[in-house]
Amino acid sequence: MRLQSFEIFIVAPPAPGWGGRYWIFTKLTTACGITGYGECYAATVGPKAMSAVIEDVFTRHMEGENPENIELMFRRVYSSGFTQRPDLTAIGAFSGLEMACWDIVGKARNRPVWALLGGKMNARIRSYTYLYPEPGKLDPEFWVNPDMAAKAALRFVDMGFTAIKFDPAGPYTIRGGHQPAMSDITRSVAFCKAIREAVGERADLLFGTHGQFTTAGAIRLGQALEPYAPLWYEEPIPPDNLHEFAEVARHVRIPLATGERLTTKAEFGALLRHGGVKILQPALGRVGGIWEAKKIAAIAEVFNAEMAPHLYAGPVEWAANIHLAASIPNLLIAETIETGGSFHLGLIKNSIKWQDGYIIPPEAPGLGIAFDEDLARAHPYTGMRLHLEMQEAPCDYANGNRFEGGAPACPPD
Repeated sequence: MRLQSFEIFIVAPPAPGWGGRYWIFTKLTTACGITGYGECYAATVGPKAMSAVIEDVFTRHMEGENPENIELMFRRVYSSGFTQRPDLTAIGAFSGLEMACWDIVGKARNRPVWALLGGKMNARIRSYTYLYPEPGKLDPEFWVNPDMAAKAALRFVDMGFTAIKFDPAGPYTIRGGHQPAMSDITRSVAFCKAIREAVGERADLLFGTHGQFTTAGAIRLGQALEPYAPLWYEEPIPPDNLHEFAEVARHVRIPLATGERLTTKAEFGALLRHGGVKILQPALGRVGGIWEAKKIAAIAEVFNAEMAPHLYAGPVEWAANIHLAASIPNLLIAETIETGGSFHLGLIKNSIKWQDGYIIPPEAPGLGIAFDEDLARAHPYTGMRLHLEMQEAPCDYANGNRFEGGAPACPPD
């Protein structure tokens, strides 16, 4: 087999847009006609520029290569331009192309990808979702109202979820870590209290922050949340200072989770060596792909750490997460968009099943998905904004802050 051609789909999910402003899918085709699909989550540059990066990575390091030679192609990309260090954009481009290679190899062998990764360790994969409002009932107050959050939590738990995530603290700012406003602490405590009262012991609470706080600020907020026993305190500080996670962990009795903005085993290895974090959340469309994530899971075993693959993207990254999750012994849980997401599932023709709080690993060859190219082409993203964006305004200590979940209001493209 030899990789011969590629195609890129930039897809804009319809409103409300859970999963980000757009998704970047890759399609690879071999000279013998086998196709594979992948997804790039890294979007530090706009869609047009990212497409150019994906093209360069493919033509420079992968075109004409055997898709089985994933390790070799990764080393080419990781070392490109005399680097040999984590590069979020280049490795993000490779991540989506790498997934497509696994899809091809699985189809060529007539086996699901999990079978090529050591077999099925987990027949069912425990899943969690963010709290989202009911379809057609989007209200800006949802993101800051504890009672509305508690009602949504109960709705998802009644579906079968045993863990739900929410992030009432704000803002999500470019300015790095800041001290939380007292209103952020008060609201966060109110969310935890209301949701815990609504779901009782039926579900774990997953508290997200998006790396907003200084070390001291993260400690203040984390200690306030301890009475409600969250399963994790996610990314309490910015991801660019891995050593400080250990300092937060020394003062907060909630497990720390992080990893969605990290790339390659180099960054995850450093995180584990510094200590403090025992729940890793790689985004497979950013971290280096399926094989790199498998290595991270193996390293995590040595540190008695668990894996919780992150998802705020489209359904192909979700499929890759599922194959990784099925194959590893230290799986904690995997993220979904609700029970799979209506548009997400439409793009893969409902080829992955969610049942009673668990994802069922597909048995079909490759990633086990049926990608709908016609639906993808019918929803092109033509704007210039980024997949997710952070606000420039600082924390507002006088008037309070709002974080509007996964689809914040913003000016049109």
